[in-house]
Amino acid sequence: YIQMDLQTSSDDSFDHAYKEKEGPKPPMVIVWRNVILMSLLHLGALYGIFLIPSASPLTLVFSVLCFVISGLGITAGVHRLWSHRSYKASLPLRLFLAIANSMAFQNDIFEWARDHRVHHKYSETDADPHNACRGFFFAHIGWLLVRKHPDVIEKGRKLDLADLYADKVVMFQRKYYKPSVLLMCFFVPTIVPWLLWGESLWVSYFIPGLLRYTMVLNASWLVNSAAHMWGNRPYDKNISPRENAFVTFSAIGEGFHNYHHTFPFDYATSEFGWKLNITTCFIDLMCFLGLARDRKKVSREMVLSRIQRTGDGSHQSG
Repeated sequence: YIQMDLQTSSDDSFDHAYKEKEGPKPPMVIVWRNVILMSLLHLGALYGIFLIPSASPLTLVFSVLCFVISGLGITAGVHRLWSHRSYKASLPLRLFLAIANSMAFQNDIFEWARDHRVHHKYSETDADPHNACRGFFFAHIGWLLVRKHPDVIEKGRKLDLADLYADKVVMFQRKYYKPSVLLMCFFVPTIVPWLLWGESLWVSYFIPGLLRYTMVLNASWLVNSAAHMWGNRPYDKNISPRENAFVTFSAIGEGFHNYHHTFPFDYATSEFGWKLNITTCFIDLMCFLGLARDRKKVSREMVLSRIQRTGDGSHQSG
């Protein structure tokens, strides 16, 4: 482990110098193409739920496996590795995480990491891509259905993204993103059950394909919405993000959100190790296998000091 202090993590820190522009807010421009596609996707997922009784047990197990792999592409991949640089990954692991990220289909690694760094630096302001001050729906999915606030674009252009440009895996995935998504998010989940155990293509498309994809999306979005609104704030009561057990469970470890926004450079996003945190288990396993290294961790002393200084008094150890 690499013990971290707040002085070495300014890239992830909130920018207190930023001030929202005075005057009327720019008009909200709806992107109807996105509205239609998201509506169709959720209708397809709803239909997929009704198909579950007709699916074979292997198909359902495979759907859960695809959910976890997709999730790791977001949590261990674009979030903890590429956005926060909270550990280092070998080439084989970076390739796996990039493939898993394409299966999750939430924008390419470069764009996701850029927007996420902006989210941390300007959290709950006009420059935050999914500003929770604009309500649950906006923070959850609405931000993807409208044009970005000009401040989000402006601040995104000013970030130092040299590490992302220098990563050949990130740039390769960005170049071939659309075909990689078609292959990993839709083709593989549909073809594998049909090929290996004779599942119908119809059921394969709607359950491991659309339903699994929609569930991964909503699990990820809950981190932006529910985990910024409901829960306790044991580490910093002055910020919006909360500790939310349901989000932690559904997003395979990403719901310790008050901790994460207080210590964004900690690879575990929590002080509780493997508790409800499949992603931390995965990263630790990769380190054990020699595929990852240099996990950044906050010292116990720093956590306790922060709890006493800015916490809401709700902290429970373990």
